[in-house]
Amino acid sequence: MPIQVETLSLLNAVQALALGLMLWAGTHGDNGPALAAIRLRALALGIEAAGYGLLALQAFIPPAALLMGGNALNLLAQGMVVVAIRMLLGKPLRLKSATLIAVVGWAGVAWFGIVDPDYRLRVLWGSLAIAGNVLLNIDALRSGCRDSGTRARCVLLWVYLLAMALVVWRNGALWLSGNPPDQVATPSPINVFYVLLSGMQPLFASIGFLLLYNEILRRELHDLARIDPLTGVANRRAMGEASDRMLDEARAWRGSVGVLLVDADHFKNVNDRFGHDGGDKVLQSLVACIQSILRADDIVGRVGGEEFLVLSPGVDADGVLALGERIRSTVEREVLQIDGETLRLTVSIGTAVAGPGQWDMPLLRRQADAALYAAKRAGRNQVVAGAEVAA
Repeated sequence: MPIQVETLSLLNAVQALALGLMLWAGTHGDNGPALAAIRLRALALGIEAAGYGLLALQAFIPPAALLMGGNALNLLAQGMVVVAIRMLLGKPLRLKSATLIAVVGWAGVAWFGIVDPDYRLRVLWGSLAIAGNVLLNIDALRSGCRDSGTRARCVLLWVYLLAMALVVWRNGALWLSGNPPDQVATPSPINVFYVLLSGMQPLFASIGFLLLYNEILRRELHDLARIDPLTGVANRRAMGEASDRMLDEARAWRGSVGVLLVDADHFKNVNDRFGHDGGDKVLQSLVACIQSILRADDIVGRVGGEEFLVLSPGVDADGVLALGERIRSTVEREVLQIDGETLRLTVSIGTAVAGPGQWDMPLLRRQADAALYAAKRAGRNQVVAGAEVAA
């Protein structure tokens, strides 16, 4: 028994609708970009299902309505998928581009379908619109595909590369055929094969989309577990990982890493004066001061209540002392406005340097910590080197 295009279209409609409902039902949580992208993808699947439904019911629908309505739904769904993928990846949405592709594609299909009927030109024009949307998806997915932890992006990229290959194959088969069909619903090997594979594409794309969504959520959770929620800089755990990474790189290249412990002086008085909310604002301002001094490769993280760790690769003992002095003087000069009142803050800093013969970060932290307390005992608002304390 030969397979009918209507039967395949009905199966595709049921599949797309079921996928859309499952995606929508499975969305929970806040209204963040990732969740909004999932819901937009679910709506696109519902519109795709409607398009396949029209094709399945083509015997009961006027040809012009089938042509105009089916292509409109198809192009609308494709544009929504473009926006959904870019929303999920945090890329520019390209909404204007997707809209322009949909409008121009639909107009061309209408022209070659009603005004100047030519099935092969109509398919070619619609295929150019499909290719435009696919290229927008490929452009969003290709960057970073080879990075570790981005396999889902590569899976989805391959889905759209295969979708592009399907479009090219369909047009090639139509133009090389001596007796091409006159519409997509006409029973023919080309149409059956195209409808079959195009109906499978939403399934594979949805699986890739969910894998990408899961990958992005895992990465966000990984980052959140390593960020101090108050100041937005790395927390103790992240600084431990960063110090191990920097030491490994420095050891491989026989380099060095500067270590600085920065502590806000008399911070209890700040909390007593402004309350904890005011103290939080002071810490945020302190982080901004420190970050304004650091280079791109330097890292600052919060490792205690008002204590911060700075890692600076490639600096020697003199360099780390100079960096500490720049941080100290910058903070001292900064005039903070907290709840309408003026505040001047100072910091005490202890330093240490990792280099050949000294790659033990816990020991370096203890040296910097001893130097920090030496700075406080000496009157605060000072920078002291761990080597001086050890000596």
